[in-house]
Amino acid sequence: MKKSSLQALVKRFPLTIVCVVLIWYLCLFRPPRVRELDDIVGFDKLVHISMYLGTCCVLWMEYFRAHCQWSLTKRAIIAVIAPICMSGFIELAQEYFTTYRSGDWADFAANSFGVLLALALSPAEKRVFARKKK
Repeated sequence: MKKSSLQALVKRFPLTIVCVVLIWYLCLFRPPRVRELDDIVGFDKLVHISMYLGTCCVLWMEYFRAHCQWSLTKRAIIAVIAPICMSGFIELAQEYFTTYRSGDWADFAANSFGVLLALALSPAEKRVFARKKK
């Protein structure tokens, strides 16, 4: 990737980049033990859905704000396939590169669900940015 195209990417998608870096950090650091949260059934999966839903909604928001004109294939790869693959890589990294985390298919499914929810919400985000453009 050329330096100028990398700069354009950072300029158009700064919050998305911050969210992605934050997800990697949160998923690979040694978390503190919070016993009260362990008692809430499904809380972990809700957090996973929220992280990916939020990140992908930010991605769509920045995409519409920047008035990008990506092809359907490019949008599918960047906004759907890439986050789901990243989720899988993180789960594998947790399993094989840490001693204090474990990879979990249910986490992967929750992350993927968050990505798909963001995709479902993207037409609403597009309408918001279309109104602001007028």
